[in-house]
Amino acid sequence: MKTWLEVALNGPWGKALQPGIPVSVTKIIAEGVACVREGAAIVHVHAYDEASGKQRDEAGLYQRIIEGIRRQVDCVVYPTIPFAGERMSAEERFAAVESLARRGLLEWSVVDPGSLNIAGLIYLNPDEHVRHGLALAARHGFHPAYAIYEPGFLRLGAALARAVERVPQPVYRFMFSEGFAFGFPPLEYALDAYLQLLAAEAPGAPWMISGLAVDVLQLAPAAISRGGHVRVGLEDAPFGSQRSNLEWVRAARRIIEEAGGTLASAEDVRHALKRT
Repeated sequence: MKTWLEVALNGPWGKALQPGIPVSVTKIIAEGVACVREGAAIVHVHAYDEASGKQRDEAGLYQRIIEGIRRQVDCVVYPTIPFAGERMSAEERFAAVESLARRGLLEWSVVDPGSLNIAGLIYLNPDEHVRHGLALAARHGFHPAYAIYEPGFLRLGAALARAVERVPQPVYRFMFSEGFAFGFPPLEYALDAYLQLLAAEAPGAPWMISGLAVDVLQLAPAAISRGGHVRVGLEDAPFGSQRSNLEWVRAARRIIEEAGGTLASAEDVRHALKRT
């Protein structure tokens, strides 16, 4: 089995918390391309207003990023959705995703099946938002990328995926943290708890390890030995990371290969998802 390596280039943080993130379209493209050439098969991005440095979820910006990366390398590139779910309708929140999907540019998209408190901020994903995202996935054929912050996210995500006809196979990404108090720390007992739940709720589904404010590479050998995949990058790394995105990818590649894994290409990822 080949190991998928994903890189999350920036996230919602801004340079105050993560100085090394790329913000401009040009830099996001350049870092995405470099990381794919180093072994990443999947690239996750947030688009920004370059003047303010704030996240800007505009289909045109994402199109420039996706096409700019894929013009140079073959990989899965997928965007985020806006954070402020409580102030937006489902249609507004997924507007950029739907536009990109209509243009044939999406293979994956964020569809997070649950809500939680992160350091006093409520990350809200109402039921109608999740169902809307899954309906778009079913209509346009992209894979939902589930961030599993708590065990309940996994149970709800699996239930909703069963309820929506023709939805492509979701990818379950277990979210660990050291800097925040949600979910589990990056320890083997926590990984095994998630895997037991996944086997009960979505047997055979592909899964990855990731997180926020965490060095998830300490858990990578255990994940690889259990058939899982790995995400790294400056969206997920401890704040103030001294490693660049490329350095995170290189470190992940080294650990994957030392654990006996072989890096998957984008075509390997697509083929594996067709079999699930």
